[in-house]
Amino acid sequence: MRKLFKNLTKKDKIVIFIVALIIVFQVWVELKLPDFMSEITKLIQTDGSKMSEILEQGGYMLACAFSSMASAILIGYLVSGLSASFSLKLREQLFKKVQKLDVANIKKLSTSSLITRTTNDVTQIEMLIAMGLQALIKAPIMAIWAVTKIINKSYQLSAIVGAGVIILLITIFTIMYFVTPRFKKVQKLTDDVNNLTRDNIIGVRVIRAFNAEKFHQNKFEKTNDKLTRTHLFIQRCFAFMSPVMNFVMHFLTLGIYFIGALLIVKASMVDKITLFSDMVVFTSYGMQVIMSFLMLSMIFMILPRAQVSANRINEVLDSNIDIIDGELTINDKNEIGTIEFKDVSFKYPDADEYLLKDISFKVKKGETVAFIGSTGSGKSSLINLIPRFYDTTKGEILVDGKNVKDYNLETLHNIIGYVPQKAFMFTGSIKENVSFGDNGKEKPTLQKVMESVQVAQAKEFIKEMPKEIDSHIARGGTNVSGGQKQRLSIARVIARDPEIYIFDDSFSALDYQTDSKLRKELKQYTKDATMLIVAQRIGTILNADKIIVLDKGKCVGIGTHKELLKNCEVYKEIALSQLSEGELENA
Repeated sequence: MRKLFKNLTKKDKIVIFIVALIIVFQVWVELKLPDFMSEITKLIQTDGSKMSEILEQGGYMLACAFSSMASAILIGYLVSGLSASFSLKLREQLFKKVQKLDVANIKKLSTSSLITRTTNDVTQIEMLIAMGLQALIKAPIMAIWAVTKIINKSYQLSAIVGAGVIILLITIFTIMYFVTPRFKKVQKLTDDVNNLTRDNIIGVRVIRAFNAEKFHQNKFEKTNDKLTRTHLFIQRCFAFMSPVMNFVMHFLTLGIYFIGALLIVKASMVDKITLFSDMVVFTSYGMQVIMSFLMLSMIFMILPRAQVSANRINEVLDSNIDIIDGELTINDKNEIGTIEFKDVSFKYPDADEYLLKDISFKVKKGETVAFIGSTGSGKSSLINLIPRFYDTTKGEILVDGKNVKDYNLETLHNIIGYVPQKAFMFTGSIKENVSFGDNGKEKPTLQKVMESVQVAQAKEFIKEMPKEIDSHIARGGTNVSGGQKQRLSIARVIARDPEIYIFDDSFSALDYQTDSKLRKELKQYTKDATMLIVAQRIGTILNADKIIVLDKGKCVGIGTHKELLKNCEVYKEIALSQLSEGELENA
């Protein structure tokens, strides 16, 4: 928690200081009320008192009440502004941090958990500042100040107040003992509920297709019931505090009046007025002490959950950024469009075995290089090392003659145009999706967008849409087919006009005719660019300048299609599983 509050600016600290001063003033005027009430009591019971004197004391009481109300309004305004601005900065920090995290860290923390931490957990901190700050400052000041005012008046009445405080403290600490461990559980279960909800919404088609609604409903209800039961336990514990508070308040009032009455009966006539006045004062100040502990109990309700949330937020903010930004810019390059792997080995974080082992090859400017291999051979992992979604474990990768680890990430990503294995569309129009992102150049013009769409063979289906290029695309591209998404993703990369194109199995959803036509036009449109293609279909990579065959993480063949048919058994086996010998010979 302390680490988070280091983000408070100088302005925020000044606001807190002003709030503290106003709270001190508010406590002072509230604690003056019993004094004026005591004076009114004495005046009523004293012969010769004037109505003007009683009204004067009443006027002071009204002034104090209005001052307290004005202070409360001002404090509420300042604290709400402080909490809102702090949560704004905290969410911004979390968002920026998540953007810098590598894929491994994001997978470790999980998407649903990151969403919960950015929303629900930050809200807990905001509530602590908005509600807890006032109580944290006001409660101890009021309790101590009220006790100092009554401590020397009557030890019998002081003992009654002390007994009430002890009962409250025992109740608060007992409740917190049982409740605090469950706050962490609540946040974890909230993550689980969000994760299940996300999976159900994203996979709704598969769930319906397999008649798995009942299974997922039961799965969700099980987690949701756990969260509900935990919440209910916490709320029931805190609900127990309310009757205890009422009991203590009534017990305190009754106790003060009972002991006060006994003392008045035994006192002389001269001391009776003073004792009666003290009894009124004790009742008022005793209530102030109890209210202070009531405010403290509110802090004990908010603080443990806020502490858990703070730890979860710090877990994200303190996550190590493994992909460290270099300083190399585009102006420092000597080559253009070249890629070289030098004895590259790679294993995922926390994995025991290497996924890729001793991979070496070089790609020249303008070449088309394809990667093929069985499922799990490491094709996608290999090309994901180039834009530094992961870093190599051993060896080095050179882009334009420079180690990718030396590049400024923005510069490296401007050089590369990447189409992922799973095409993703953002909410917006087709035009916004194709002209997406920043590549260090001018934003693609409408003409450039239309050219990219034409090359990607997407123009035909776009023309059939209601608003053509301005037609709406739903989040994730759920209102277009898989092949249409792939073509729009390819158009998005073409519009960037990069030096190096990377296609991670990006033609898999296209029919053979569209695939062939797209690659032909793409080659003509990007004739000076380097192209890396991961594919499962032999037909997609037949005409590549170089084909790299991977098997169990190792490079088992490099060459053209015809060379590999003669020299590489793995490649020949893959090719024969898709095409006949006659088709391969004529290819």
